[in-house]
Amino acid sequence: MISEFQDLSDKIDRLAQLTQSLRAENYLLRQANTLLSTENLAFKERLIEAQRRVEALLDELPKPAGADESAADEPAEEAPLDPNAPIPPHLAHARRQGAL
Repeated sequence: MISEFQDLSDKIDRLAQLTQSLRAENYLLRQANTLLSTENLAFKERLIEAQRRVEALLDELPKPAGADESAADEPAEEAPLDPNAPIPPHLAHARRQGAL
């Protein structure tokens, strides 16, 4: 009977240690999550600002010669893609992923 109580006491001690360990790990994970969330937000802000700058630069580019104002408002009709044409290296990954 005493050995059963001792076994139960040992199990309770292990459970208490495990609980303390998990709480410490949970605290560290919450800190890391907060840090990563902040970093992610900063990256999103940088990406939005970069997009604004690129759009501003694109607006500053001269319009192609021979293009009139009415044609600029309408979407240009694109030539169909040749499936056998070589793929530029910067687009090869997108083609493999099915984006192109």
